[in-house]
Amino acid sequence: MRLLLLVRAYQVYGHMKAKLDPLDLEQRPIPDDLDPALYGFTEADLDREFFIGVWRISGFLSENRPVQTLRAILTRLEQAYCGRIGYEYMHIADREKCNWLRDKIETPTPTQYNRQRREVILDRLIWSTQFENFLATKWTAAKRFGLEGCETLIPGMKEMFDRSADLGVESIVIGMSHRGRLNVLGNVVRKPLRQIFSEFSGGTKPVDEVGLYTGTGDVKYHLGTSYDRPTRGGKRIHLSLVANPSHLEAVDPVVVGKTRAKQYYSNDVDRTKNMGILIHGDGSFPGQGVVYETLHLSALPNYTTGGTIHIVVNNQVAFTTDPRSGRSSQYCTDVAKALSTPIFHVNGDDVEAVVHACELAAEWRQTFHTDVVVDIVCYRRFGHNEIDEPSFTQPKMYKVIRNHLSALEIYQKKLLESGQVSKEDVDKINSKVLSILNEEFLASKDYVPQRRDWLSAYWMGFKSPEQLSRIRNTGVKPEILKNVGKAITTLPENFKPHRAVKRIFDDRAKMIETGEGIDWAVGEALAFATLLVEGNHVRLSGQDVERGTFSHRHAVLHDQETGDQYCPLDHVMMNQNEEMFTVSNSSLSEFGVLGFELGYSMENPNSLVLWEAQFGDFANGAQVIFDQFLSSGESKWLRQTGLVVLLPHGYDGQGPEHSSARLERFLQMSDDHPYIIPEMDPTLRTQIQECNWQVVNVTTPANYFHVLRRQIHREFRKPLIVMSPKNLLRHKDCKSNLSEFDDVQGHPGFDKQGTRFKRLIKDQNDHSDLEEGIRRLILCSGKVYYELDEERKKTNGKDIAICRVEQLCPFPYNLVQRELKRYPNAEVVWCQEEPMNMGAYSYIAPRLHTAMKALGRGTMEDIKYVGRAPSAATATGFYQVHVKEQTELVQKAVQPDPIESP
Repeated sequence: MRLLLLVRAYQVYGHMKAKLDPLDLEQRPIPDDLDPALYGFTEADLDREFFIGVWRISGFLSENRPVQTLRAILTRLEQAYCGRIGYEYMHIADREKCNWLRDKIETPTPTQYNRQRREVILDRLIWSTQFENFLATKWTAAKRFGLEGCETLIPGMKEMFDRSADLGVESIVIGMSHRGRLNVLGNVVRKPLRQIFSEFSGGTKPVDEVGLYTGTGDVKYHLGTSYDRPTRGGKRIHLSLVANPSHLEAVDPVVVGKTRAKQYYSNDVDRTKNMGILIHGDGSFPGQGVVYETLHLSALPNYTTGGTIHIVVNNQVAFTTDPRSGRSSQYCTDVAKALSTPIFHVNGDDVEAVVHACELAAEWRQTFHTDVVVDIVCYRRFGHNEIDEPSFTQPKMYKVIRNHLSALEIYQKKLLESGQVSKEDVDKINSKVLSILNEEFLASKDYVPQRRDWLSAYWMGFKSPEQLSRIRNTGVKPEILKNVGKAITTLPENFKPHRAVKRIFDDRAKMIETGEGIDWAVGEALAFATLLVEGNHVRLSGQDVERGTFSHRHAVLHDQETGDQYCPLDHVMMNQNEEMFTVSNSSLSEFGVLGFELGYSMENPNSLVLWEAQFGDFANGAQVIFDQFLSSGESKWLRQTGLVVLLPHGYDGQGPEHSSARLERFLQMSDDHPYIIPEMDPTLRTQIQECNWQVVNVTTPANYFHVLRRQIHREFRKPLIVMSPKNLLRHKDCKSNLSEFDDVQGHPGFDKQGTRFKRLIKDQNDHSDLEEGIRRLILCSGKVYYELDEERKKTNGKDIAICRVEQLCPFPYNLVQRELKRYPNAEVVWCQEEPMNMGAYSYIAPRLHTAMKALGRGTMEDIKYVGRAPSAATATGFYQVHVKEQTELVQKAVQPDPIESP
């Protein structure tokens, strides 16, 4: 029994005694639990024989192990648990998993690689080391965030990929920050070395091909790429490295989302063919909250990818910060223990230990389909970048590093001493690698980037911003609308919904039948259903999206007696794939989940992927994704996405955190020019293609239907930011007729071009093309229109026209000018609910002025502002104050006297 406790102590605490730090700087106390004396053993017991078989336990304690002396048992325990790999797995409350690991760790003899394997490992380590040396000699002053000190990462990753391919993995998505990225690109992903070297020499923009969009570019250690490469076992594996910003760990959820999408499109139900790998830093893994948000998606049914492998490049210093200032836990990986994840700490100087840990991680992932962490404890030979001086802040560490042999020197020495490899063999590999590097360097001088490898196969035929894409109609045949309408409003006979929900669905069935009074939720469901029928994948996720924050969507119904769930949109077609339409409540995270959906949307353009915030106010929890990826990704990395972001926005007295999606921020980040009117002819217009995203504030269910369908019915992809409604969801006037959704000539909404999204909705009082008697033209956006219309009716303001700018960005110059011409004598007013320093005012004013100037309609002073005064908070917290402000601004907009300039 005492011996059992000793063996268990090694399983639990052995890693505390393992030789993990290549620099030997870390003085760790050895737990008393590992002292045999604690269990009453003395010197005299060392040569006594013991049999320690235990039922249902694997490894040293299994029943089929021979009788051994205590000395032999202790020696083997030390080798297994206190060598160059420290295993942490006893926190996993699952006997099967622990036994599997014990079988792998507690082998009767230590793992040995044969000569052939060692030569491969040596070759890979030489490539890794020489690559960095070569860059260092050719570009002495360039920032490259080299891998020196952790060169063993490369052989480790390559062996991990080889093992994964043997176990059925066909495609790997990699996310990593800048440290070692160029080495991974060149040696693991096999990006042509001449291309990497060419980027070092200043990097030429690609040659002018027809319609080639080059964007604004990014630094070389942020760029992504994808290639197929052969593995040691003779398989082929597809590797893609996702482009990322300098915001450490922000790419994590993007990789996981992209991996999940690959699994959907390749019908990888078991999640064994597509895998995500994330490479972290020791400062960012415990420091950045998005790591935890991403880990927490790992087992959720609509977000799991069957396990991600995490590799931590543990330099034991983050930029200039020591671990003791950077985290409260013993290891940087302790955050992963919350999810019963096994963690393998490995000494980064021992390449065979690194390879072994990486292979074990691949086997774990393919066996148990959960996350696993490999923590490579290494060092950083130079500063944070090569120009940085690390001795300012870590003098002792860098004194040791200066005299420390590289992993390659250590391994070469070991192999030469073992006699398995001769000095000639080593020299041969070294000269081969160096000559290839030199050849590639010479070739890089004439390297001309071809059409960027910018899109995967699914994206063939999609247009870049410089190629004209024709505008298409988004109306749908009436009979299809009726059919899908029936499908999404019908429930199974024996299903017992909540009676209030039953009433909602009865009302919906009536809307479809009569073709009148279609509300927001049905308009959205019709958009989803018609896209599904056309063969597109639709995925909607976010907090509480199944029911909808405002209890309006009811995409998933719950049987009140059995608790069973039914999703009508899963039954639009016969034998519909259950994942073709996915609606999923997410974890309570913005950053992680929006990043996931962004990654998901980038894999295949034939999908409508939407993320909805619970309230638009909470979207700024994901600000990094908006700033670094969504608004600028196409420009920096030439990657398109058609992601739709639904942000409930509108002032109805719910206070400063439930009123504003910060519309002004999205408009401020948009890149359409405020002083130049682009080509607006419908057959030549590339305005949306040339803009970085679209921002809309839609006011009718039919227009919402068309803007969602427009995302798919075009030959390019752009993000769509929707200021979605709250009180309009049930507003008596916010209804559309089914005839506005179809493609029948003569129906409302059908104009010269057909039925499509209206970027601007003109005044609804049958005005002719010229109305000289109208004294005021109010331009507005969103739900304030209905309040203005109501007030206008009350005051009988027939000489006031109200137009809704449904698409704010890019700005619909031609339609605004059409209205300015229609009302030549009207005073021009911009009306909004938001304070003056928020909302669309600062974006609209210069563009509206540009449109007016071109028609000779006055200056900036002639744009009148009606809305709240500037404010620090988005809204008041007092309901009475809200009502007073709202009433005043609506009344001011329709007042009989002229409005003063702001």
